[in-house]
Amino acid sequence: MATSGLMARYATLRYALYRRRYCLSVTSKLGLALGMSCLTGLLAQIRIMLPWTPVPITGQTFAVLLAGVFLGRWWGGVSQAIYVGLGICGIPWFAGHHAGLAAIAGPTGGYLLGFILASMLIGNLIEASTRLRNFVPMLLLMVIANFGVIHVLGLFHLGLWLKLSGGSTPSPGELIRLGMLPFILGDFVKIVAAATAGCAVIPKQDYRQG
Repeated sequence: MATSGLMARYATLRYALYRRRYCLSVTSKLGLALGMSCLTGLLAQIRIMLPWTPVPITGQTFAVLLAGVFLGRWWGGVSQAIYVGLGICGIPWFAGHHAGLAAIAGPTGGYLLGFILASMLIGNLIEASTRLRNFVPMLLLMVIANFGVIHVLGLFHLGLWLKLSGGSTPSPGELIRLGMLPFILGDFVKIVAAATAGCAVIPKQDYRQG
């Protein structure tokens, strides 16, 4: 009975928090989006360089996947647009403390742009459908956002960068070897962690009503 009471209070609390977040002013939502941008920049500094690819392993996609769940429709994407925009303007919070337009033009530029669309996709679908707030549907949505959005844009841009910098067009297999295969295991760990955290914090009922 005590456990049931605690769970009921927790469910009430998270509903109240999301309801309040939904009703915040635009200025307050921008503040939350900036906070998520800072978390993305912080996790970007968890960086492991691999000798055979210019794309590093980083921790930032964990924040990218959570941004839509925490911030909701559009604002997850806004948080990542702020992250990318301020990084271009000079804040050194891209991976390896890099900043500037060169980071977008470099080999990882497509992944950065994919962050915006992936967070926007998750935020719109999670806020619109309570069915996606359970673990398995949320996990599948994050898999699609990570590999179907971030990696697709990342590989496309990486291919263009390799062609322009090296003079030859890489094969699809070479692109996958450089820009996807080294990251699959780590991405799945981050996806599972993000889906677990997302399910724990988001209310199962529609907080847009009432």
